[in-house]
Amino acid sequence: MIRDARALRDEFVPQELQHRNNEIDLISSCLRPIEDNLSGEHTLITGPSGAGKTTLAKYVCQQLERQTLDIRIGYVNCLSANTSTGVLHTLLRDARIGRDLSRESTPRSRYFDRIRDSDYQLVFILDEIDVLDDYGPLLSLYDQPNVTLAMICIDEDAFLSNVDMRVQSRVRAATSVRLKKYHDEQIVDIVTGRAEAGLAPGVLDEGTCGTIADLAAGDARVAIALLRWAAERAEQEGLDHLSPGLVEAVSDSATTEVHDRNVELLSTHQRLLYEIVSEAGEIGASELHRKYEEQASSPKSRPTRRRYLDSLERYGLIEQQGSTRGSRYQAAKP
Repeated sequence: MIRDARALRDEFVPQELQHRNNEIDLISSCLRPIEDNLSGEHTLITGPSGAGKTTLAKYVCQQLERQTLDIRIGYVNCLSANTSTGVLHTLLRDARIGRDLSRESTPRSRYFDRIRDSDYQLVFILDEIDVLDDYGPLLSLYDQPNVTLAMICIDEDAFLSNVDMRVQSRVRAATSVRLKKYHDEQIVDIVTGRAEAGLAPGVLDEGTCGTIADLAAGDARVAIALLRWAAERAEQEGLDHLSPGLVEAVSDSATTEVHDRNVELLSTHQRLLYEIVSEAGEIGASELHRKYEEQASSPKSRPTRRRYLDSLERYGLIEQQGSTRGSRYQAAKP
């Protein structure tokens, strides 16, 4: 049944990206100067989880890479590498201009020396940029004549409310690309495309695809996970087609997988805050901060912690009730 498992993975970038033509054109126009060995326009891509922000950025960059020789693309998810060194190290390694640099011993200045000395135009995709600990590297990247940034986060206003004026002014000058949640019909098209690329012909019918769209509720990441889990279950059971009942049977496993993947991406301090909330079931803000300070080896400041908690809520990992000192947190169910 499964012909190409890559097409059933969340990180797969399809040959054709559906229902984002206007956004593709906008980002492509921002990057077009790179074809003439000039830096492009910085972009900020926002939208809800599962709206295809990361896939969109990677898709446009890969299209540009096919047309341009002197370009390198670097990607980092700031959830898992939110320190300045971690971000720079990951970007340069992914762009293949810093694979010899040691994360433990390389000073920040050397990363920027490597960027300045590069003969390539560099496009850096910074995913989940709103959780960065230190925006100093972002400001420095803005100043590099051969660097173009594609920044990604869920909510532009929430991001900008937590950064200083220098960052705000630069980000506001970037081209804004706002994605809306997918409609059910669009999810059907996305799932159909993935099935055509990854499954044998005829195994996915219209009714089953509609069930996937209903359960995904506009989240393409969940829809793809449902398709993958259903296909794997069908193979295990020797079935030759997928069915609505099969999709419903794996729905808990698929949504839990998406939830767990988000948890795995968390940095050390974000994960600690999440684990404290998760283990407590429900916990007040004061108690949460007290336990965090007891367990963290080098606790972050309270404003940084509040920013982390806001990000955990936006990514659907925790829920907050109330505000300020009276806030209470509980773990969100997948």
